[in-house]
Amino acid sequence: MFYKTFALSVLFGLLFTAQAKPWDRRVYDHDYDKVSAVYFISNDVQNAIVSLKINEDGTLCDGSFTPTGGAGMSGYFGAPNVTAGPDSLFSQSPLTVVRNFVFAVNPGSNTLSMFSIAPWDSTKLTPIGSPVSTLGEFPMSVAAHHEHNTVCVANSGAKAGIACTKYSWRGLEPMDGLRPFDLGQTTPPIGPTNTVSQTFFSEDGTQLLTTVKGNPPFGTTGYLSSFPFDHDHVSMTGTKSSPAGTLVLFGAAKIPRSNDVLVTDASFGAVILSVSDVGIATTESSLKIAGQAATCWAAYSHASKSGFVADVAINRLVEVTNDGAVGRIFNSKNGNPGMTDLAAGGKIVYALSPGNATAETAVAVFDVVSGGQITELQNFKVKGEMKSAAGMVLV
Repeated sequence: MFYKTFALSVLFGLLFTAQAKPWDRRVYDHDYDKVSAVYFISNDVQNAIVSLKINEDGTLCDGSFTPTGGAGMSGYFGAPNVTAGPDSLFSQSPLTVVRNFVFAVNPGSNTLSMFSIAPWDSTKLTPIGSPVSTLGEFPMSVAAHHEHNTVCVANSGAKAGIACTKYSWRGLEPMDGLRPFDLGQTTPPIGPTNTVSQTFFSEDGTQLLTTVKGNPPFGTTGYLSSFPFDHDHVSMTGTKSSPAGTLVLFGAAKIPRSNDVLVTDASFGAVILSVSDVGIATTESSLKIAGQAATCWAAYSHASKSGFVADVAINRLVEVTNDGAVGRIFNSKNGNPGMTDLAAGGKIVYALSPGNATAETAVAVFDVVSGGQITELQNFKVKGEMKSAAGMVLV
């Protein structure tokens, strides 16, 4: 088995990792006309990547369940020993895809796992090497860059901060060191406030950006952290800025061909931030979403040329225009309690709804382009409760 796995890893490396090719659709932020699978993590005690196949019309069908080799873990909601779920990680992007590689965090074992994607079937994943330590506790968000061959992980527990490393067809190198965030948290963290939200590379790849939530009852404001990419590595020294009017910065979606980022703020809705060349974020526009409970996740659709945000407690999809206004609102009648992680590909937006005591885990499928309307095509039920499920990425 070892030799078979090693041989497959070598083959995938030779085929897909030497240099990004124009035909390698997995290079481009996972937003393209042709997608073949959707991934999220179970975040159970034995963590796994759940892969669902995408049909020609964008709907979903059964796929695969691939153990990560690490453990999941949920945060505490509001008080110790009150397990969070849904929204088990208080974060966006616990897994990501670059080229033909998948990276997934293991919050319960403080590690990051790496897999290769079979070119003939995107639901066939093969582990590459062993999971590596993230140097912190409770890793909950990961970002990877196709040009830098760099992957970075955000930790949100008692040892909070960012660690980065290089990746190749051989697997992950050891992390380079922890860039600490002074949150004063526990492991698992008590959230959702006062936790790390998401780490991601800027549109041009020159900065590693991370959203961190404030804690309004205690008078602390969230911020955007920036570490520049410097001479083939992410700098150990960064900057922090708290954009005007924000409190609980959460999920982010980059607006193409600009320095602007759509970022949700769970306290009122969303903002459009402009990020300078030195990583300072300023508020371009602020969007209050009427009736929202906790707007936390964001995705950008190239097809509709707009963003979309989701609320864990309200079963609706809200469109955000590039100038920071509310667009179309779709109130779903599918019976899910709410929506969490989002991903956009072609004319479709996929929305995860983790299970709970009364509802199964589901992924809702929305056509956000045809006829100028938002139409729900499917509400795909996933076997098992999986109330800790998190993440959403397309390949």
